[in-house]
Amino acid sequence: MKYMYSIDLPPDPKEAAAIEARRNREKERQSRFFNVRTRVMGVDVEALNNQVEERKLQEATERSKEAAYGTKQVQYDLVVQMLEKEEAERTRRLAKKVQNFREQRQQLKNRREFDFWDSDRLWREFPAYVGDNAPYYGPVSLQYFSEEDLERAECLRMQQEQFQYSLERQLQEQQQARVDENCADMLDEQLRLAMDMRAAQLAKLEESCRIAMMAATANANKAQAAGLAEQQRREHQRQQEANHVEVQNQITSDLLTENPQVAQNPVAPHRVLPYCWKGMTPEQRATIRKVQETQRHEKEAQRQAEQTLDAKWESQTINLAQAAMELEEQERELCAEFRRGLGSFNQQLAKEQKAQQNYLNSIIYTNQPTAQYHLQFNTNSR
Repeated sequence: MKYMYSIDLPPDPKEAAAIEARRNREKERQSRFFNVRTRVMGVDVEALNNQVEERKLQEATERSKEAAYGTKQVQYDLVVQMLEKEEAERTRRLAKKVQNFREQRQQLKNRREFDFWDSDRLWREFPAYVGDNAPYYGPVSLQYFSEEDLERAECLRMQQEQFQYSLERQLQEQQQARVDENCADMLDEQLRLAMDMRAAQLAKLEESCRIAMMAATANANKAQAAGLAEQQRREHQRQQEANHVEVQNQITSDLLTENPQVAQNPVAPHRVLPYCWKGMTPEQRATIRKVQETQRHEKEAQRQAEQTLDAKWESQTINLAQAAMELEEQERELCAEFRRGLGSFNQQLAKEQKAQQNYLNSIIYTNQPTAQYHLQFNTNSR
């Protein structure tokens, strides 16, 4: 059977608690395996038995859930089948009504375009003889005369028959409408009753499914509670046995003794076992104090040597600073003397230039050149 609907149930808090408990038990099991004092080589039979019980409990829970899901799916399938039947019945009634309407109201002879579909139309257009009042015969045919109505009685009879037919047709249509309305009301009432009965059946089925699910859940919870209680009892018993063994090991072993040989590492004699070491011996402490005193003296001598070296460096720095100050003073004096000599040299040079300029102006450049001089100079240049 193909299920058409899916069920989205919320997570069960009890199941989540069971998963968390299994995780905690797994962590405890790992800590027990990795504990050197309580670890044993071989197969953990108790853990395997617990796993088998948990597996059985999980399979029982899954079977109960699958049964509940199957019941729900059957219920939903029944609802879908009922809805499909109702839809098919509604479609059939609508098709029947459409067919009746076509047979009664949409006959071929009553259509406006019947003339286009009539194959004998050409034969009936010009018949051999219809009657004295046929439109094909004019006054020349002497079949009828003006103001003469040869078929009045027949026309009245046909009008009465047509009126009677219309009246009977209206009565039949009214009766048929009432019958159809009564049938529709009866069908609606039957459908409503069927839907109510089906809803009641579905409600009973749902209640039975709910009761079955509650019973299955209760049984699963009881089995889980029993398994958890048994597991707690076994865990408590195992813990008591482990505590007893540990106390016995502590009493009979060298762990609580003051023997320093217990802490010696058999592989590396210069190392100790941290979980068995009880502290240093007086000889070891005296050796350490002696080494510390020697290191203190060495540190003091190093500190004094550093202080002496710092004092030497400080005195050398002071001497260098004094020498630099003396060099700066000498440099300033030399600069001042150089500036004085440069000033006197510039003054002497200015006097000589002034005397030379006076000589040129007073003796050499006394005669001014004329235009004839410049003309003769230009001619000689050419």
